[in-house]
Amino acid sequence: MKHILDTSALFSMQDLPPEPVTAPGVIAELKKYDDTRLRYWEDRLTVSAPSSASLEKVKRAAAETGDDARLSPVDMEVLALAMDVKGVILTDDYSIQNLARVLALEYRAVGLKGIKEVIVWKYRCRGCGKIFDKNMPDCPICGSALRSVRSREAPQK
Repeated sequence: MKHILDTSALFSMQDLPPEPVTAPGVIAELKKYDDTRLRYWEDRLTVSAPSSASLEKVKRAAAETGDDARLSPVDMEVLALAMDVKGVILTDDYSIQNLARVLALEYRAVGLKGIKEVIVWKYRCRGCGKIFDKNMPDCPICGSALRSVRSREAPQK
């Protein structure tokens, strides 16, 4: 079984699992933070870019749950790669876990407890308080910034 590693997994792990796979963006983040483990692990990691079809599916699902504002492009790469290789995602990122569960992808937390339930996010205006289903750069009513809030609605299956 392949293990797909995100940046948080590589930061918190002492040893690599068998057949570790990661996305190019994860390697870029490790280099950005000058993480010393990369020197020891780089030759053992398989780096693979996800397919554009899987990446598009992840983006659509993230827009549905509201995770699109919470997930980085690298997080979306990791999820799409997991779809492509049909492996287990190792991550402590709750937004990755949330969307992995929605997409029926297997995941495992490495250092923290995993999520207990799927969360759907809405967006509330910091100024007027209006709630929106989709994230926007600013409120179309008053122009204030939006922030994510948990939806009171049950996630759709």
